[in-house]
Amino acid sequence: MRAVYASFLLNGAGTASMLSRVPQIRDALHLRPGPLGLLLLVAAIGSLVSLPLAGSVVYRFGSARTAMAMSVTWAIGLAIVAIGTRVGTPMVAIGLFIAGFGAGQWDVAQNVEGAAVEQGIGRSIMARFHAAFSIGTVIGALGGVAMNALHVDPIWHLLTVATLIGTGVPWQVRGFLPAGTADEDRDAEQHDPWHAWTERRTLLIGLFVLCMAFSEGTGNDWLGVAAIDGYGASAALGSFAYVAFVVAMTTGRWFGPRVLDRYGRVTVLRASALCALVGVVIVVHGPSLATAIVGVLLWGLGSALGFPTGISAAADDPARSAGRVSTVATIGYAAFLAGPSLIGTVGNHTGVLRALTITAAVLALGAGLASATRPLQSAIPADAATVPPTP
Repeated sequence: MRAVYASFLLNGAGTASMLSRVPQIRDALHLRPGPLGLLLLVAAIGSLVSLPLAGSVVYRFGSARTAMAMSVTWAIGLAIVAIGTRVGTPMVAIGLFIAGFGAGQWDVAQNVEGAAVEQGIGRSIMARFHAAFSIGTVIGALGGVAMNALHVDPIWHLLTVATLIGTGVPWQVRGFLPAGTADEDRDAEQHDPWHAWTERRTLLIGLFVLCMAFSEGTGNDWLGVAAIDGYGASAALGSFAYVAFVVAMTTGRWFGPRVLDRYGRVTVLRASALCALVGVVIVVHGPSLATAIVGVLLWGLGSALGFPTGISAAADDPARSAGRVSTVATIGYAAFLAGPSLIGTVGNHTGVLRALTITAAVLALGAGLASATRPLQSAIPADAATVPPTP
């Protein structure tokens, strides 16, 4: 279990470390906002190429070896980015693609492993692993702040982070269980991971995760802007709105598993989507910034469990977990790519605050799709023993 926590935490810390130096990378390469946005998109493209392949890779090599190889791949990509700040934009783009590719399969591998641990202990814990990722992002971001304050050149900061990730993660994931491998059940028929793309339940879970990822992504990317533009908040208060959202998300992920075990997956996820929906409505239509902050907290708490618990649902059958987690993650991550740009496009005409109404509509769809996460009859006994039947 400690190995999974470490993998998620280091994943978050590494990602935030890189993002914290984007302004300095921009300055080193002399990029305007448009080209910078396209450059950052390269990492997302790398992940979207990687994710559909991850099921077959994890199925063939197992979660531990995949996490080892792909964390090193991510670290190599970051090292290329670091050196590219001295060489030029094309090299940085190559590094970002490699890092994005490694991140996609590393993420699927650690989620498959997290589901195996969850099934092994017989209670919900996946959301806490994702909380560790959030804690890692805070650590990485604070490290970036310190490096900026000390005027440390991005090349040395990012090379150090790449070294730590490239050595630390392989050391930690040696403790992974042999999860998601083709020989996990030698008497079972071999399951093609690509078959998950034809399964109705898996695709519906993917759509549910997409809805909740859309909520999470638009909150992370646009709450600060919405508070400043929509409520006339200062830059500091705009940042506070974002921090409040992140704190609410992390709190929900840490304490949410107990609620899941007590009331069941479907009931809690449907209530979570509706909670986030109410929060969005308060943020968009609240009479004051203070009221909007209340909405932000509800939005963050409601969004917290959707993505990790959807991944758990996809992994209910260990023999098919690699392909299904890969499929659901691919669908869900599309929201992180499309959501912010959609809000920005609509916001050009309506203002960002009003554009967030789209998130409420998506959450309404997510509440309806929550029933797709109902535990399989063939899932671990804990689904029947510790989780009450869901409607």
